[in-house]
Amino acid sequence: MKLTVSRETFLAKLGIAVRGASTRSPIQTLAGVLLKVEDGRAELEATDMELGVRVTLEPGESSPGQAVIPGRLLLDVVRSLPTDQLTLEYRSAQQDVEVVAGPSKFHLRTLPPEDFPKLPQAPSEGGMTVPAGAFVDTIARVARAASRDETRPHLTGVLVTATGSELRMVATDSYRLAVRETKLEAALDGSLEANVPARTLQELARIAGDGESIGVAALENQVVFTVADVVLSSRLVEGRFPNYQQLLPESYEHELRVSRDELLEVVRRVGLLAQKNAPLRLRFAEGSLDVSAQTPDVGEASESLPVPFAGEPLEIGFNPEFFREGLESAESEELILKLISPLRPGLIQSGAEGSDFVYLVMPIRLNV
Repeated sequence: MKLTVSRETFLAKLGIAVRGASTRSPIQTLAGVLLKVEDGRAELEATDMELGVRVTLEPGESSPGQAVIPGRLLLDVVRSLPTDQLTLEYRSAQQDVEVVAGPSKFHLRTLPPEDFPKLPQAPSEGGMTVPAGAFVDTIARVARAASRDETRPHLTGVLVTATGSELRMVATDSYRLAVRETKLEAALDGSLEANVPARTLQELARIAGDGESIGVAALENQVVFTVADVVLSSRLVEGRFPNYQQLLPESYEHELRVSRDELLEVVRRVGLLAQKNAPLRLRFAEGSLDVSAQTPDVGEASESLPVPFAGEPLEIGFNPEFFREGLESAESEELILKLISPLRPGLIQSGAEGSDFVYLVMPIRLNV
């Protein structure tokens, strides 16, 4: 195997591929990137057995073959090269890949190719195409609410539903719930319901960038996304996603319309003093909201702002990070805060044109 390629092009493609390589698997080959040349085309592949990335590039001169090269090391080497033109050649006798650019020459030992798994292919039929902008924006609104606790794997995903002209994504870690419904300009050419790992969707959002469309195909226990010359494949999350509709209260005692930016700035400032698991306190009284936080041996902070609250005073506590992220994920200038009592969940709701977003967050019991 041999190919000549622009360093800038190869670096960009390798930077995408290497994000699929494993950093902790006992299988050494999974830390590598498979470089394959066939029929004048080159592919870079990497996987950690959960997420797989395949990137295609057009080399200059080339000869067929393949080799598995340590991914992070290859990335560092290519990034350091002094000239824009580079040549990579697999030397079977030495079991290494020679990387040459101008006066620089590297020999990188290869990894056993027989341990590298075969990545799933996107089917020629049965897939669908979704607009990249709407899909990526919807990911950004909900993915942070997915659980990072691997002992509860069914909560580490995002429930993605797409049918007709509607796209919905739902995520929860049992302490908060984010739901985003997006109305699409045109009807989809298929349908989808899958619990996709949040990490996969966040990588997809990074890859899709300013792309126009994303191909989506659900297999038996895999999902395959295609964006231009990049194919991202992932295992689906096992286990049943919770019935999130049951988590949403049917009615609330208070509904307040507030400025998102104003409240978010106050929460960010005061939240600096909510450390060591200290709650963010929200005290509602007639016409006002007092946001405060206190951490022993650190300090305290408070700030008031006007809100259209009426009735008996209400004080409720939230995890400062969870509450802030809910405000950040909402996109409308005006939000609706819905509250029941100090021990019942609160709801952040926004209804920007073409989308609906709700974010439910569980309260923290306050010590008086």
